[in-house]
Amino acid sequence: MPDHLPVPERTNVPLAELTTLRLGGPAKRLVEVDDEAALLETVRAADATGEPLLVLGGGSNVVVADEGFPGTVLHVCTRGVRVESQDACGGAVVRVAAGESWDGLVARAVAEGWVGVEALSGIPGLVGAAPIQNVGAYSQEVAQTLAQVRVWDREDAAVRTFAAQECGFGYRASRFKRSPQRYVVLEVAFQFRLGELGAPVQYAELARTLGVEAGTRAPSADVRAAVLRLRAGKGMVLDAADHDTWSAGSFFTNPVIPAEAAAGLPALAPRFPAGDGQVKTSAAWLIEHAGFGKGYGTGPARLSSKHTLALTNTGSASTADLLALAREIRSGVLGRFGVDLVNEPVLVGCEL
Repeated sequence: MPDHLPVPERTNVPLAELTTLRLGGPAKRLVEVDDEAALLETVRAADATGEPLLVLGGGSNVVVADEGFPGTVLHVCTRGVRVESQDACGGAVVRVAAGESWDGLVARAVAEGWVGVEALSGIPGLVGAAPIQNVGAYSQEVAQTLAQVRVWDREDAAVRTFAAQECGFGYRASRFKRSPQRYVVLEVAFQFRLGELGAPVQYAELARTLGVEAGTRAPSADVRAAVLRLRAGKGMVLDAADHDTWSAGSFFTNPVIPAEAAAGLPALAPRFPAGDGQVKTSAAWLIEHAGFGKGYGTGPARLSSKHTLALTNTGSASTADLLALAREIRSGVLGRFGVDLVNEPVLVGCEL
């Protein structure tokens, strides 16, 4: 017998209520869990019956079909931040439940002097999603401070813990993203250095905003404030009154392409070494120079008026509207530059 109350559930809940795009049809069944035992019980029950399962956190990196989801949607609401150790030599080891707010954790890290996530301020979503996507911004990535990820392995029906080096982190990638149906993140452990100064500021735009040289350090609180200002200016901080923020953030990843393909791009196209003969370029630059400027679109789904990487819902869009715009942009960039853009958010019940 379970040692907790039965897990509450609702039926035919519009998933638009739970996504930052405010798109998505109804879930056949929605289960909200605030403790790990209930989470595991729900996953095991779905797997035992073969019920389709969608694990949903903050809904900030997902595009759900207008038809909804024909199974169980598990809404992760677990909470808990536990400081396992903290000292001047070893730094701080902090264990965080998957359902904690990501930006809430960053705010606490800055307040506590935990260094290394300050440039990841303002990113919506939950802690459990951060290692899946290897969330990054302004030349900082979750992989730089993550120590362990504890998961439920649906294939082995067991709880497993992966050290950072076992997570297969890459650019917006991890072993968890490569096997999207296998792992359910339960808890993430971080190892932070301690101090008032943040990690070296590598991103040129952020360094200019802070008035420091690239590669130098600035107070973490200043870095957080600067990042929040920059993100707000791009419509990347959630604001219910601003339809530019009714998005999934950056819709396309920055392409990583062979050096010979990068050589064929226009001279002004951004290029950044990506190792192994690969070059990273800017999806935003390609989109804009393929003819899709800020605010592009005449329908209810449009490019953000502040940032060409964000596809937005102006208030009455459907998922079909959004995907049609995404296909138009992807096709235009491919035709103009020969680069095939890849979507960053997870597509549920739909495809480009």
